[in-house]
Amino acid sequence: MPFGEQPAYLRVAEDLRQQIADGTLPPHTRLPSQASIRATYGVSDTVALEARKVLMAEGLVEGRSGSGTYVRERPVQRIISRSGYRTLGECTPFRQEQTDERVRGTWEGRSERQDAPAVVAERLAIEPDDPVMCTRYVFRIGGEPVMVSTSWEPLRITGRTPVMLPEQGPLAGRGVVERMAAIDIQVDNVAEEVAARPALAAEARVLGGLPGHSVLVVTRTYRAGSMPVETADIVVPADRFRIAYHLPVR
Repeated sequence: MPFGEQPAYLRVAEDLRQQIADGTLPPHTRLPSQASIRATYGVSDTVALEARKVLMAEGLVEGRSGSGTYVRERPVQRIISRSGYRTLGECTPFRQEQTDERVRGTWEGRSERQDAPAVVAERLAIEPDDPVMCTRYVFRIGGEPVMVSTSWEPLRITGRTPVMLPEQGPLAGRGVVERMAAIDIQVDNVAEEVAARPALAAEARVLGGLPGHSVLVVTRTYRAGSMPVETADIVVPADRFRIAYHLPVR
């Protein structure tokens, strides 16, 4: 194969992908069979099979038991708005994760004490295995799970205080900034990184989808000065969401 030339299965997958994109193969249409792909493109059964696998891995098609492979309906993407502007009023966990004021969502959270994994300890500037409060959230819009989030707070900061459990106590359900202010810690900056990766099996079970399909992960850390007070991983399906930033210019 000449340098730079795509393997045959990728060329076939690209042509089928284009047909899906331009509507030649609309949602719920059965994908051409392996035999049809072989005849149309003059390729082997192995190439035809690998091309179909590529489209399935990308989430463009799905197999239906005993029926065949069909083009998936593409969801309308929602926007997750990330803003550098603070809004007045209460900041619930859903609001701090999803700053689009038009969205009204619900959430459920479960907290447990754990020893900080090494990667979390690094983000919180603590020692590995130092105690943290870990809270796992599932966020819903219209009853549909749309986002999962896991947050960690150092217990050397919140331990034995009224805000130790994010979903219990006098400030239950409030955001990080307000909860930390209640124990005289002023959060004044937040850092976020966005990356894509394959969905873990547990995430796919909650969000709907297949393990391996792409998700977007927002890694967020709240700080008071240089001191991290909370870090979180916010996970959304990449085919259903895009992330938009609206930041002030100083």
